Amino acid sequence: MKPLEKPIYVTEPFLPPLEEFQPYLEQIWKSKWLTNAGPFHQQLESKLCEYLGIEHLALFANGTLALVTALQALRITGEVITTPFSFVATAHSLLWNGIKPVFVDIHPGTFNLDPEKIEAAITPQTTAIMPVHVYGKPCDVEKIQKIADLYGLKVIYDAAHAFGVTYQEESLLKHGELSTLSFHATKVFNTFEGGAIVCPNAKMKKRIDDLKNFGFADEVTVVSPGINGKMNEVQAAFGLLQLKYIDKAIARRREIYARYHDQLSQVRGIFCPPLPADTIYNYAYFPILIEKEYPLLRDELYEKLRQHNIYARRYFYPLISDFPMYRGLPSAAQSNLPVARQVADQVICLPIFPALEAADQDDIITLVAGG
Repeated sequence: MKPLEKPIYVTEPFLPPLEEFQPYLEQIWKSKWLTNAGPFHQQLESKLCEYLGIEHLALFANGTLALVTALQALRITGEVITTPFSFVATAHSLLWNGIKPVFVDIHPGTFNLDPEKIEAAITPQTTAIMPVHVYGKPCDVEKIQKIADLYGLKVIYDAAHAFGVTYQEESLLKHGELSTLSFHATKVFNTFEGGAIVCPNAKMKKRIDDLKNFGFADEVTVVSPGINGKMNEVQAAFGLLQLKYIDKAIARRREIYARYHDQLSQVRGIFCPPLPADTIYNYAYFPILIEKEYPLLRDELYEKLRQHNIYARRYFYPLISDFPMYRGLPSAAQSNLPVARQVADQVICLPIFPALEAADQDDIITLVAGG
C-alpha cells in the first residue's frame, strides 16, 4: 500500500460550519465584552450543566488550569495518590501546587488507578486521591470513594476524557469532591482550548470562580491567591455552537469505533479493550494492545503507520513517572508499576474523529490487521 496523500492524525477537531460562527463573533464585536464572564460564558455554563446532567460548572481557559485550581479550591497539601498512566498535566498540576505525587499501579482491565493498590500507598501525609478516567472509561468510583471515606481523603477526578459519559444512568462527573474537564482541540467537545470544574454546590462554585479571577470576591476585595484562569467569550461562543452538533459527532465516533472493533478484535495478537458495563460512552479513543503473538512489536507498527502517513499515538508512553521531574520519587520505581509499564509498552491509539472517511479507516485497518 502506498502512503496516503493526506496525513491522518490520531484525532482532528470537529469544526462546525464557519458561517454559523460568524453571528456569534458579530455579537462579541458589538458588545465589546471579550472576557470576564460575559453573556456567552454564562450561557455556556448553563447549557453544559443541562447537557451533562450536573448542577454547577465553572469554565476555565484550559483543562490544566482547572486541575491546578481544583487542588487549590480543596486546599490539598502533602501527598496525593495518582496514576502514572495519563497525560503529564495530571501530575504537573500537583507539582504546581507544591504537592508530592505518589504513583500507584493501574488495573490491567481498565487501565485506571487500581483501587486494590491505593491503601498500601497511604501515609500520614496523604490528603487526596486524584484518579483519571482514562480514555473516558469510568474508574471504580465506588471502591475509591470507600477508601477515601475510610481514611478521610478528598477525591478529585481528572475527567479530561470523560465529557458526556454516564455511569449507572448518572453523569460520571458527579463522583468525587470535584471533577475537571478539558475542552482542548483534541477532545470530543472542544472550545479551541478550554476546560471546566464540575462543582457539587453553589458555595464551591463561588470559591472556584474567585480563584480563577485572581482571588477577587468583588471589585476591591481579594480573598485568595488566585490565578487568571478565565475562559474568554470567543471560546465560550464556539462551545455553544459545538453543543448543537455534539450528539451527531459522538454518534459518528460510535460508528468508527464499532467498525474498528469488528475488524480488529479477531486479529491474532491484537487486544481491543471492552467497553465498560452500565456506561454510556463518548468514544473518545480507540486503544489497542499489541501482544506478543502479533508479528510486529508495538513500536514497529507505530513506525509502519507513520511511513504510510498515519499518525497513531502511543497514549500513554512514556509513563509520567519516567519523566525527569518524577523518576526520582520512590513510587516511580519500576517494580512499583508493572502493569502500567506493560500497558505503556503495548498500547497504541488509532485515529478516531467524526470526519474520518470510511476509505481511510479501511486503509488503517488493513495496515494494522496485516501486521
